[in-house]
Amino acid sequence: MASSSRRSGKINRRSEILQAAEKLMHSRGLSGVTTRQISQEVGCSEGALYVHFKGRLELLLAMLEESLPDMLGPLQLLKESVGQGSVQANLAAALGGIFKFHQRVAPKAGSLFAEPKLLVAYRESLAHQGKGPHLSMAALADYIAVEQKLGRIDSRADAKMGAYLLMSSSFFRAFMEHFSGKKSQPPWDEFVKRLIETVVPEAAPGGKPATRKNRA
Repeated sequence: MASSSRRSGKINRRSEILQAAEKLMHSRGLSGVTTRQISQEVGCSEGALYVHFKGRLELLLAMLEESLPDMLGPLQLLKESVGQGSVQANLAAALGGIFKFHQRVAPKAGSLFAEPKLLVAYRESLAHQGKGPHLSMAALADYIAVEQKLGRIDSRADAKMGAYLLMSSSFFRAFMEHFSGKKSQPPWDEFVKRLIETVVPEAAPGGKPATRKNRA
């Protein structure tokens, strides 16, 4: 019983350390986060951090990996929705999840370039886990391509370029909101609807791209 309590306490302390690191990153920037500051934020000795992490690099890498939401969920749902519902609604739901991910990742991604060693470690970690932004792009492109074969998206749309534009538009909107300190306009629902209509128009009867009038 005592052993179980010690394990639980160790897990909780590790979580507290990662939460403190993320909090400090938002207020000081990633390059400004030190192990001393983290220990002071948690209320423990600096040496206590090394019970859980070998050093600052490993600690910050764990913070990046564990503080970000998983983007695979929205993309898996998109894959499962092929041929069902409307293309517009399916893509809007997936992009909603992707945008929430980008809102969390944008500040961290910018800070990574001030920490070259951490950037390399994070890149290698993602590759080892079979993760990375290129896979998300591929999932979007695959969805568009399959829906094209089903005749639900205009065949003249470029699936790979469409995925690139959808993903980059989401990230840039998240970046602009952090940079400006205010919500972007138009509101998200209107923005994503117009984005999808522009980038991957639905196919109209007869194989022609759907116009706004057709969709109405």
